[in-house]
Amino acid sequence: MNQFNFCSPTEFVFGKERELETGVYVKKYGGTNVLLHYGGGSAERSGLLGRIRDSLREQNISFTELGGVKPNPRDTLVYEGISLCRSKQIDMILAVGGGSVIDSSKAIAMGVPYAGDFWDFYAGGTRIEQALPVGTVLTIAAAGSEGSGDSVITREADGLKRGTGSDLIRPRFSVLNPALTCTLPAYQTACGATDIMAHVFERYFTNTREVEITDRLCEAVLMTMIHETPRVIAQPDLYEARANIMWAGTVAHTNIVGVGREQDWNSHGIEHELSALYDCAHGAGLAVIMPAWMEFVFRHDVMRFAQAAVRIWGCSMDFANPERTALEGIARFRKFLHEIGMPINFAELGANEADIPKLVEKFGIGDGRTGGFVHLSAADIAEIYRIAAHASL
Repeated sequence: MNQFNFCSPTEFVFGKERELETGVYVKKYGGTNVLLHYGGGSAERSGLLGRIRDSLREQNISFTELGGVKPNPRDTLVYEGISLCRSKQIDMILAVGGGSVIDSSKAIAMGVPYAGDFWDFYAGGTRIEQALPVGTVLTIAAAGSEGSGDSVITREADGLKRGTGSDLIRPRFSVLNPALTCTLPAYQTACGATDIMAHVFERYFTNTREVEITDRLCEAVLMTMIHETPRVIAQPDLYEARANIMWAGTVAHTNIVGVGREQDWNSHGIEHELSALYDCAHGAGLAVIMPAWMEFVFRHDVMRFAQAAVRIWGCSMDFANPERTALEGIARFRKFLHEIGMPINFAELGANEADIPKLVEKFGIGDGRTGGFVHLSAADIAEIYRIAAHASL
């Protein structure tokens, strides 16, 4: 196990109707004049925004609203939010929604005190030095942004999708009511589950040795998702299953399962180009890319993939041919994704194989290499896209 520092300062407020306490936590963490940031009309139609407004008023907290966050959140709304926060002297951002809303809120939070263009943080090379505090009320179990220091934004002018991170943008508090996710469509639920599983797999496949504790934590989260996801798709109102998934999503991306070990986020980076170009759901793109990445790299450490197959997917170990076991585990992962309603190839996602050169170019590594578990070249990334294009059960 490698040396590490771990700090996860977010206060998680978990359970039924806990959104009614939102104003209390805004006040606890210093908010007096907040930006209420959200997505489309569902939060309004469901009555959630009304309950949150009432909670803020009960605590005499002023608020300004900015809706309209889209999946794969855009820089254009971030700029609008930064300008609004400066003019209204906002002192906290309150995100009501899923990962897209929270990521947009984090971008606004880091942009308000910064003299330059907030995109500098996403372009790389500029360090986040300060940010407004962020609080969240989570409505989708998926991205884990409610407990992470990460944010991903799409630049609308050219479709460039990039991420940044800092402990300064970890939410101060996050309200997690699993009941708020019961009305999600099955497809959105499955996309979220896929994202959660990808967050764990990106940490699980590592070159670091002697990491049994985090291996077992990763395996527990993945097995929870395998058990609970089909249950909530079959029974959307199953609160306890929703609760397990929501907490799994948070655990998956606070990095508690990833400390002390090298990680590999190539699958996320490769997928980001798909969702930037086609505006598809991030989880759906991951369902296509992650098994393809696994098929491309598994020979780098066949026994780690065989371990995943046995421990996570219940495969029998073929000691004479561990590659067979490793491939069976990958096949079971792809089959699971298909069974919960996810696409497994380009055609099902709505992607075009002819666009692979464009996708690789936008990935932007040129003649270099990227990754942790396996360092990939541009040609390697193109091959992963080709595997994803033609995948089948």
